[in-house]
Amino acid sequence: MTELLGPAEIRALAGRLGVVPTKRLGQNFVHDPNTVRRIVAAADLAPDDVVLEVGPGLGSLTLGLLAAGARVHAVEIDPVLAGALAETAAQHGASAGALTVHTADALRITAAELDPAPTALVANLPYNVAVPVVLNLLAELPTLRHGLVMVQKEVADRLIAGPGGKVYGIPSVKLAWYAAARSAGRVPPSVFWPVPNVDSGLVGFTRREPPRADVPRADVFRVVDAAFAQRRKTLRAALAGWAGGADRAAQVLVAAGVDPGARGEALGVGAFADIAAAANVTSTAPE
Repeated sequence: MTELLGPAEIRALAGRLGVVPTKRLGQNFVHDPNTVRRIVAAADLAPDDVVLEVGPGLGSLTLGLLAAGARVHAVEIDPVLAGALAETAAQHGASAGALTVHTADALRITAAELDPAPTALVANLPYNVAVPVVLNLLAELPTLRHGLVMVQKEVADRLIAGPGGKVYGIPSVKLAWYAAARSAGRVPPSVFWPVPNVDSGLVGFTRREPPRADVPRADVFRVVDAAFAQRRKTLRAALAGWAGGADRAAQVLVAAGVDPGARGEALGVGAFADIAAAANVTSTAPE
């Protein structure tokens, strides 16, 4: 039976490894076994899931995933932490064959490096790279069917926000391109070492088909970036640089069935895809 790490074990392990948590890497280690069990349960893993864990750190969540019977790819950028993870798992009763450790940057890892292919992402992500990591992995790993990530509460709110809200923006739309996202609860600072000065939030997601198959993702994301670069402007004005002029932007918006006087925060991902598709059509239409 796999034993989970508590506060004393976390500090002792960090001491043996000479690890001092750094803000640069966003290192806040979970030391509460009940929180780990809660995260694993909320991840709703199937028996055939292969889990990708990013930033396993000292191994708290890794042990929880292994205890649940998961096959785990652990991607850790810190070579000291990566080097100790397999031994920590073995010392706490985890199956040696169920864990593969990769000393790598999650922003650069490729599908070819992960065999068997991961189907679920479960991770405690540093706030400063949480959004790019999630989006990069969904783009790079089409086998990811679902996931649960723990991020700073402010980031969680942005990821799950829908059109019309104050925090709805680029992360909200881009995640919606890949998946349906939901809140899976709040996590207090007290379960981490060192204790952060903010709450964390759990974000669950389930992959779905993009809203349109006839327009490249990169084209849609360029529209999204332009629309939110100047949030207070109407889409006619905000998309002028992207479209080659305000009049051209208005033409594309009307063709997409979008009011040129609307603002980006009012649109769902499907509308952004419609705008990108309309731009492609009107740019190739005969004069």
